[in-house]
Amino acid sequence: MKEKHLPYPPHVLTRMTRLRKEHQLTQKEVAQYLGIRQQTYSEYECGKSAMHVEELLKLAMLYDVSMDFLCGASNLQREFPRS
Repeated sequence: MKEKHLPYPPHVLTRMTRLRKEHQLTQKEVAQYLGIRQQTYSEYECGKSAMHVEELLKLAMLYDVSMDFLCGASNLQREFPRS
């Protein structure tokens, strides 16, 4: 059986879902913010397709986190603490 390759590591997909739920948003609401269909966003969270970098940037801005955090390169939500 061929191993399934996700567009992102599983922890990144989990982080995207967790952030959405922490902000009490539905997939439909996030999709509307990104200007895409809800089904497309669902495929992103499930790892069936990859987001464009512009969409990742918009998500980071929506959730007020760094791109490094969103993409799993860092566990710090913000590069620099806010005062």
